[in-house]
Amino acid sequence: MSAVPRHVVIGGGIVGLAVADLLTSARPEAEVTVVEKEQGWATHQTGRNSGVIHSGLYYAPGSKKALMCQAGARSMVRFAEEEGVAHETCGKLVVATSESQLPALRRLHERGLSNGLTVSWLSAAQAREHEPHVHAVAALHVPSTGIIDYGAVCHALVRRLRAAGATLALGSTVLGGACSGGRWVVHTSSGDLPADVVVNCAGLQSDLVARRLGATPTARIVPFRGEYYSLKPDRSQLVRGLIYPVPDPRFPFLGVHLTRGVDGTVHAGPNAVLAFAREGYRWNRVVPRELVDALGYPGFWRLAAGNYRMGATEVMRSMSRHLFGNSLRRLVPAIRDDDLVPAPAGVRAQALQRDGSLVDDFLIVQHHNVIHVLNAPSPAATSAFEIARHVVSLMP
Repeated sequence: MSAVPRHVVIGGGIVGLAVADLLTSARPEAEVTVVEKEQGWATHQTGRNSGVIHSGLYYAPGSKKALMCQAGARSMVRFAEEEGVAHETCGKLVVATSESQLPALRRLHERGLSNGLTVSWLSAAQAREHEPHVHAVAALHVPSTGIIDYGAVCHALVRRLRAAGATLALGSTVLGGACSGGRWVVHTSSGDLPADVVVNCAGLQSDLVARRLGATPTARIVPFRGEYYSLKPDRSQLVRGLIYPVPDPRFPFLGVHLTRGVDGTVHAGPNAVLAFAREGYRWNRVVPRELVDALGYPGFWRLAAGNYRMGATEVMRSMSRHLFGNSLRRLVPAIRDDDLVPAPAGVRAQALQRDGSLVDDFLIVQHHNVIHVLNAPSPAATSAFEIARHVVSLMP
C-alpha cells in the first residue's frame, strides 16, 4: 500500500460522483480520481430520467432499494437545500383507472405502509382535488415524493470535488487493469492509474468494466430504452404534479407516467423496449457487437419467452404516438395526440440473470479490492448518497 491511499472511481454519473464526494470527506488523506469516458458528467442514466425523488413505495420491505430510497430521498433533499439545487417535495398520485386494478392498488398501499411511508387512500373525487384532469376510480397519495434536477446535483458534486482536490478525468475509458500485492493499476485510454481501491459505478457499462477488471459478474446488463414525450407548454396545465399508473408487479418498470419537472415541463413516459446498443437512444442506433452480446445471452431469451406479449405491446407503442397517447389518456383523458412532442430518450441499465429473471434489487459486490455496482437502475439517483455510504462502508 502507498503512504497515501489512492481511490479510483469509474463512472461520472450521480452514483460515482456521490461515492467520490463521500470519499473526499470520509477519507481526506486519500487521493480520489474519477474516471469518465464521456466529455461531460451525467450524460447517460442520470441525465436522462424523469427527475423524480422517489419515496420507496414500490420496493420489497427490507430490500436495499426500500431502505436506501427512503433514506436517500431525505439526504437528496438536504443536499439540494445546502447546494441551492432546484427541487420540490410535491407528492404524487398512483391511479387505479378501473375496478380490476383496485386489488393491486390495495397491495401497493399495504407495501407503502409496511415501508413506513405516509400513504393516503383517495376516492375519485379526492384524487381530482390533487389533479383535476385525472381519471381514477381510486388513488394513492404519497406526499414525500419530489422532483429535482439531477444534472444540477451532479454539477454541484463536481464543484465540491474540485474544491476538495480530487482528480476529474473526462474522456478517459477504462481498458483493463491488473492487481499485484493488493494494489491495482487501472489501464485507461489516458494512461495508467495506481489504486488501492477501485469502485466501478459505470452504469450501462458496469458489467463490461467488471470483466475488464477480472471479475465474472453473475448478471448481464441488458439495455432497455425508455422513450419520452413532453406536453406542449399550453397544455401543461393538465398535470399539476406526478401521476403514475398502478404498476405490473412482474416488472421493475413503473409504466408510462406523467411528471412535472422543476422547470415546469410535463414529461410523459417512459416505455421500455430493447435498445440495440448500450447507449441506443434511438431505433437507428445499432452497435452490432453489443446487440449480439444481448441477443446471445440465454437470460434475454428466457425473459422474452415469458413476456413476448408485453414486449410486442411496448414495441408497437414505441412506433405509434397515438398508442403512446392512449396509455396517457387512461390517466388524463384530455391529452390529445398533438399535445405530445418527442423528448430525449433514456436507457435503463437492467441487470438480468441467466435464468431470465430481472435483478430486482441493487447489486453491489466486491472482488479483489474492487467494489462493483452492477445493478443500479431507478431509484439509484434518489438513493445515490446512501449507495455511496454503503460502498464506502465495504472498503478496507
